[in-house]
Parts: sequence; C-alpha cells; structure tokens
Amino acid sequence: MARIKPQALLQQSKKKKGPSRISVTTFTVYGLIVVVMAFFLFATYRHWTRRSNFQSEDILSGVERDNSFGDLKKVDVPKYAVITTSKGSITVELYKEGSPEVVDEFIKSCEKGRFKGMLFTRVIKHFVIQGGDVNKPGTTEDWTSRGKNYNQLDTSLKHEAFMLGTSKGRHDGGGFDLFITTAPIPDLNEKINVFGRVIKGEDVVQEIEEADTDEHYRPKTPIGIVEVTLKQKN
Repeated sequence: MARIKPQALLQQSKKKKGPSRISVTTFTVYGLIVVVMAFFLFATYRHWTRRSNFQSEDILSGVERDNSFGDLKKVDVPKYAVITTSKGSITVELYKEGSPEVVDEFIKSCEKGRFKGMLFTRVIKHFVIQGGDVNKPGTTEDWTSRGKNYNQLDTSLKHEAFMLGTSKGRHDGGGFDLFITTAPIPDLNEKINVFGRVIKGEDVVQEIEEADTDEHYRPKTPIGIVEVTLKQKN
C-alpha cells in the first residue's frame, strides 16, 4: 500500500473544510422570499393604519350627527345671564327654545364683552328700560308718545313685566340693544324679540325705572351695565 505524503493530506483537508459556493438559483429564491415578506409586512401595516383612520372618522361623524340634532349644543348653551349694573345685579333666564337665533347672538355679544359699559339710555316709567345707543333710531323712539297710556294695564295680558328683549330692527344699524319691560305690553311682539325673563333682581329693575329723566326719557344720572356673566345653573 502506497503511503500518502503529508503535503497531499494537508491539501485534501483544506478542500474538505472550505466553504461551498451558493448557486445563483439559491440566491434568487432567498431574494424573492425576502421581497415577499417585506411586501406582506407593508400591506399589513397599511391595512391596520386605514382601519384605525376609518374608526376615527366614524367617531367624528357620530359626534357631528349628534351635533346636528343639538344633543351636544344643549349642554354647552348657558341657560342664565347675570346682568351686573351700577344699581345691582339682574338674573335673566334665557329662552333658547323660543328664540334660538337671538339667544345665540346675545351669548356671542356677552363673550365679546359688548355689553360692558353699555348705558340705559331710555327709561319710561311703567313701560320699559332700554340699554343701547341713544343716537341709533330704536324701538322706544315711537313708543315715548304712548308710554303714559300704559300706566294702568290689565295684568292678565299675554306679555308680562320683567321680560327681556331686543329690537327687531337692530341689524339695520348693528349692535345689540336690550329692553326690560316694567309693565305688561300688549303689542310687544310687534316691537321687540323677547328672549328671556327676569327671575331675580326685579327690585333693581324698578330702581332703574324710578331714575330721574329728562324730556327725552334719558336718565339724568348715568346708569350702566358693568358686565354680563353667563351661567349654566341659577
């Protein structure tokens, strides 16, 4: 038996231990597997992202539907307003159901502070007190000649005293004037939009009503509104 030389044995061992080459076919297969896995992961990510967005949109649309029926708005709309004057505070209950647009405009005006510093420009005893621009043609202008005729009115009339309203023609000249009746007025709807009622502070209204006025029913001593605070509960 022929003896194998040590050098030949060393070369044979190196050939056995050396790494085998990867074929082109195997490399291509592995590459396709990686691409497919990456595509699958990307598709899964997009699917769950879209599903999450759809759920968020459904929730928002549900909230909007509730808003369209006024379910959420009713919670946020104040039901009362406290009119703080230089004579004291007057608490008013707002008639949102009866005059929604006027109440909304009144609330916006309160939030913007438009009533701060407003003066009661006309005071007609046993009739109304008015806050607003004295130079603006207002509802009271054509009432002054008839004011004395309302001194003794039937208390069973539809419109009672201490009702809060604003001029129907207020949009023509801008602004938001306020009227508080001090006696029942039979043709109230023809003159002003009623959107509230005084539930506390009637004595303050009467004190303003008793102020000394000039021939144009303007208080000789200024009486004004300090601020108006909106409240959910009385």
